[in-house]
Amino acid sequence: MDIVYIRDLRIDTIIGIFDWEREVRQTVSLDLEMGADISRAASTENIQFALDYKAVSDRLIDFIGSSEFLLVETMAEQVAAIIMAEFQVPWLRLRIGKPGAISQAEDVGVIIERGARG
Repeated sequence: MDIVYIRDLRIDTIIGIFDWEREVRQTVSLDLEMGADISRAASTENIQFALDYKAVSDRLIDFIGSSEFLLVETMAEQVAAIIMAEFQVPWLRLRIGKPGAISQAEDVGVIIERGARG
């Protein structure tokens, strides 16, 4: 299985459990690895046969940017479900970070893996 990836996709959203977090937009950072077979796209040079990382990015920017979450875990599960269902991705690894959420740390967040690597 090949992997198509997106690194450090930054999106502003409402996320957090504290009252102040519900009133300000915070930036989340996503790294996404998606299982795909790139051979047909490579041999034909036709985007129709590729996992379109621009389309994936646009979908996530729209979804996350217009949503509100209490927990980063909830965001991760919903993002994974969207990618797998809408882009027919059989396996993914997703990291979502909240940079600056803890002043003593550069970043905190979750990493999830869903589906089966073929």
